Amino acid sequence: MQKEGKVVPLAAAIDRGGRAPLPCLPVLLLQVRDKAALQLRQGLQDLFDNADDTLFEMADKALDRCDQSLYFEAMRDLRLKRKSIERGFLDTFHETFARIGQVDLLAHLVEPDNSGGKAQVERAAAVEGMVGRVLSRDGMALQQLSLRLQALLDRPLYEQHNPLGPAALCGYFLDAGRNLGVCLRVKLVLLKLFERYVLRDADVIYGEANQLLAAAGVLPELQPAPRRRAEDRRMRARRGPARLGQALGADAAGQAFFASLQTLLAPLRGQFAPRLQAVTAAQPITTADLLRLLSHLQRYVPATHEADDFELGPQLEQLLLRVSVRSGTRRRIGVADEDMINLVRLLFAYIQRDDNLPASLRALIARLQIPLLKVALLDKGLFSRASHPARRLLNEIAGAAIGWECNREGVRDSLHLRVERTVQRLLNDFAEDAGLFSELLDDFLAFNQDERRRNELLEQRTRDAEQGRARALQARQQVQQLLNQRLRGRVLPQVVVQMLVQAWSQVLLLAWLKQGEGSQAWCDAVQTMDTLLASIIPPHEPQALLQQVPGLLKALRDGLASVAQGSLATREFFLQLEQLHLRACAGSDEPPLAEVLVAHDIVLAIAEEPGCAPLWQDDGHAAALLQAQRLRIGTWVEVLDEDQPLRCKLVARIDSSDRLVFANRTGMKVREWSSTSLAQALQRGEVRVLDDGLLFERALEAVLDSLRQV
Repeated sequence: MQKEGKVVPLAAAIDRGGRAPLPCLPVLLLQVRDKAALQLRQGLQDLFDNADDTLFEMADKALDRCDQSLYFEAMRDLRLKRKSIERGFLDTFHETFARIGQVDLLAHLVEPDNSGGKAQVERAAAVEGMVGRVLSRDGMALQQLSLRLQALLDRPLYEQHNPLGPAALCGYFLDAGRNLGVCLRVKLVLLKLFERYVLRDADVIYGEANQLLAAAGVLPELQPAPRRRAEDRRMRARRGPARLGQALGADAAGQAFFASLQTLLAPLRGQFAPRLQAVTAAQPITTADLLRLLSHLQRYVPATHEADDFELGPQLEQLLLRVSVRSGTRRRIGVADEDMINLVRLLFAYIQRDDNLPASLRALIARLQIPLLKVALLDKGLFSRASHPARRLLNEIAGAAIGWECNREGVRDSLHLRVERTVQRLLNDFAEDAGLFSELLDDFLAFNQDERRRNELLEQRTRDAEQGRARALQARQQVQQLLNQRLRGRVLPQVVVQMLVQAWSQVLLLAWLKQGEGSQAWCDAVQTMDTLLASIIPPHEPQALLQQVPGLLKALRDGLASVAQGSLATREFFLQLEQLHLRACAGSDEPPLAEVLVAHDIVLAIAEEPGCAPLWQDDGHAAALLQAQRLRIGTWVEVLDEDQPLRCKLVARIDSSDRLVFANRTGMKVREWSSTSLAQALQRGEVRVLDDGLLFERALEAVLDSLRQV
């Protein structure tokens, strides 16, 4: 058997960097290794591509903020260390292959370490289950591979030490992920994903390796292992073509609807390709021929920045002229087909003017005119059934696009790229097969659902933060009001005023936020403050003061401890309070402590004013104010007071402070108004409310209204 130790594929050499040269291995074995490495690399990429969504879903379903933060941190850590894990996995794989058959190399990867307690046991159990499932499913193919490798190497190779065995593959992954700073739950999730995206295709790795070795004459007499799983995948992937007319069937309601429109469309006849339509002796082409011409033009629809150079009428007219010259007979478009062309043309003219959609995505949607026209010619149910896949796809794209805004750096985001890809796929592949619209609709719905769930979670976090902020503001204002009632206009010891404003205000805030204004904790905190103020006023009955002081001191210590007041500041305060109590009993020779006059209102740190302004007295603004007050959660608006218009939607209404909070498409807060200030912005034209109704329905209604007015 020929040996060649210097043969190292270029890609593998780049991946491994400057490691020591491999021991001598047969060239055939290197080919097996490199084929498997490509498959494993793809599986790892699929794993990490899906790990983000899986962890996000777990964060979405988490019952408390601690778990939610844990999953978000895991997502971040995984993104940062993804490349190093992939490289570490493949490095270990190559090193193991270089020392194939050496027992000690795989021992620490395969055998679980029980010294780590419960976490190690659970991880080992998970790995054992994964390995067992692969062996029960693909054990025969793995056994054949081990026999062939043993014959190739001419030395014993036990199955458990096969570098392509499931235990070894799990070991590579665990070894590469040792530096991941995630908890056991997340590690078990990653193991499940490893099983789903890497081990699920172990039969493909084993099958290709066996096929390569058998073709090279290594134990060719072994019967191939059954490929049941691969066949099942191919059968599931095989989809029979469905003609659009057959899939959707004849729609009597659509036919009747279009027939009722033809009277309204009659005045437009002769305007589309007029040089041909004006020839009365011309013979109309069939709808099937028209569809073929449209399919030809569909391939030449330009990119959005060149769309102004492409008009369907002149382009179709040129094709009809060619057909007329070739056939020797003048040809034109049939009346019904011309009416349909005019109807779809009006729909897309409305879409191109609809400023509820961003201009960039509007231009992308406009490229769908020919595919939608072909659908309408084949199945008029497009106009009568809201569930029609082509109609739904258009509406879903428009619904997702309403909140899109151009990236400041001009970089296209995932939504823009997905819409662009969907449009291009239709232009490239759509002929008359309804399955393509249904397939793209399913893909876009799945994409949009993931985007929406992610954004809704971030919106909820924004909403919770704003509600918490409003509650904190309300509590702060309540505490400020209480302190001003007790202290304003009085001359008091500076140490007491300072403690009440800086520390006891936090005790009051905590009681209000945790248990409410009418709670026992709030009443006790207020009572302690009142008792403190009364205890420092001389002259004071010594006996009465002696009865009050122990309970007062205990309440003060407990309160200050609850807000983590520093021990040094607390000790200093109680020393000076003792002097004040002695002075209150008129029995102290200590000099009086510094006193201050609380002449102005106390304003606590970071206090904020509510977002509400005085209501207008002018009745002319009542409509705008009513519109602002009636905005529903989820309403989109466009802010026009910047160089680049900003689109955002209402995600929270804080009634206690009359604040309306708006977030962008990703759920991040970008604007805040009171009802009054928003009404003023609406009145001045700085903000406009967007119509987020279904695009196809809005366009069709607008076209019908314009036709009836002709």
